[in-house]
Amino acid sequence: MRYGSRFVSPLVKAALKVLCRVDSRELERVPEKGPFIVVTNHINFLEVPMLYAFLYPRDVVGLVKVETWKNPLIKVLADTWSAIPLDRNSTDLNAMRSALSALKRGKILAIAPEGTRSGDGRMARAHAGVVAIAMRSGVPIVPVAHFGGERFWDNLRSLKKTPFHFRVGEPFTLSRPEGRLTKAMRQEMADEIMRRLAALLPERYRGVYAEKR
Repeated sequence: MRYGSRFVSPLVKAALKVLCRVDSRELERVPEKGPFIVVTNHINFLEVPMLYAFLYPRDVVGLVKVETWKNPLIKVLADTWSAIPLDRNSTDLNAMRSALSALKRGKILAIAPEGTRSGDGRMARAHAGVVAIAMRSGVPIVPVAHFGGERFWDNLRSLKKTPFHFRVGEPFTLSRPEGRLTKAMRQEMADEIMRRLAALLPERYRGVYAEKR
């Protein structure tokens, strides 16, 4: 963990508490030390500082889109939190190696498998990259869902605090199927990860992972 995080994370947490009414009680269920993977849903910019600040002092490293470093202010936060830049337009082997290295060093790796923000909170189909990292590392996966942040900008304009809720599921590991792991099999495993995440959310947020009736 970088030295600057000791100062930045508490400051960010204090700022978020001013802007939001955060229900973070279930984050106590997240293990204190890695290695493991946190998978989360991706609504907007808000969950990244929320996860880093409210999981502190846990040693979290996140996969973050490379475009983040174009914003000078956010770049400082990304560097302070040792975020791993991810090129979403290609198979980013450097990001994969950095993620596996972080896990080998006992860190907590945070991944949003949807890869892009939903804006409205409804879950979209996952990319399968999380499966490759989980299978190669063999570490557990901890689902951490959140909701409420989709109303942040509307609430801010109305000078209201945004209710932001965390929900944490049970850790689990992926079982390697017999034979060659095909693209379709990797996608199904990614979908299973997301179904576990969706089960923690109110039904209106589950999107493509809503249970069929």
